[in-house]
Amino acid sequence: MNIAFFMQPKALVAYIYNDFSLRQVLEKMNHYHYSAVPVIDREGRYKGTVSEGDLLWYIVQGEGGEPHTRKIEELEDIYLDSLNLSSEKNSPVSITASIDELLSQAMNQNFIPIVDDRGLFIGIVTRKKVMEYFYTNVTPAKAIEDDTAKIVD
Repeated sequence: MNIAFFMQPKALVAYIYNDFSLRQVLEKMNHYHYSAVPVIDREGRYKGTVSEGDLLWYIVQGEGGEPHTRKIEELEDIYLDSLNLSSEKNSPVSITASIDELLSQAMNQNFIPIVDDRGLFIGIVTRKKVMEYFYTNVTPAKAIEDDTAKIVD
């Protein structure tokens, strides 16, 4: 099955650019009420995901891990690139990935970033969409039948 069926396209997804200031990131996350959002560069390549926790720990500890507090105005001069995001935190899958790969990722992530063959961010698949698919297409009775058939074979 093609995972594009599950995908919410980039045009409908809230994302941020890696050159945003931390204040811009906080304002966008607050506006959409999201706890995590995908990060892309200006060419459209997926760079990682930033969460409220990432921002909180950076604001509290800074780059060197030393505790301090900041005024909101100071966040205008600190850019998201300072956080050294890892794309492995919410690792993306290719648009050609299988439904099994999507399920595997959905077990550990609230959303799965989708990239094309060039590594460009094209959308997300939410855990909810994956769960809905399996709930409607793989009923418990069907799963029991499949397991029983494997034992008999």
